[in-house]
Amino acid sequence: MRLLPHPATEDIELTEVLRALSDPIRLEIVARLAAVGEMTCGDAGDHLGVHKSTASHHYRTLREAGVVCTKQEGRLKYMSLRRDDLDVRFPGLLDSVLAASGALARR
Repeated sequence: MRLLPHPATEDIELTEVLRALSDPIRLEIVARLAAVGEMTCGDAGDHLGVHKSTASHHYRTLREAGVVCTKQEGRLKYMSLRRDDLDVRFPGLLDSVLAASGALARR
């Protein structure tokens, strides 16, 4: 297993997190991760209705902002929310964003 580069918890910036969550597709990815915990990038992309390269851009944006953790096992990449890290840096932010988007109601 190999972890892709991620910002350290103390380096996660609010502006970057909010920028990453401002896109409806990325917000949908985060809502799905909140519901299921972990999924492969392929599973996430199957429901997005965008090209593979566009999905990869969204995954990278979320990872570089510190919203998700991505690990690679063989040819598969697994994503999960960095909920604990985000709650340390910005308590309640993720739940507030998900609630405002209606994602918590869908879980």
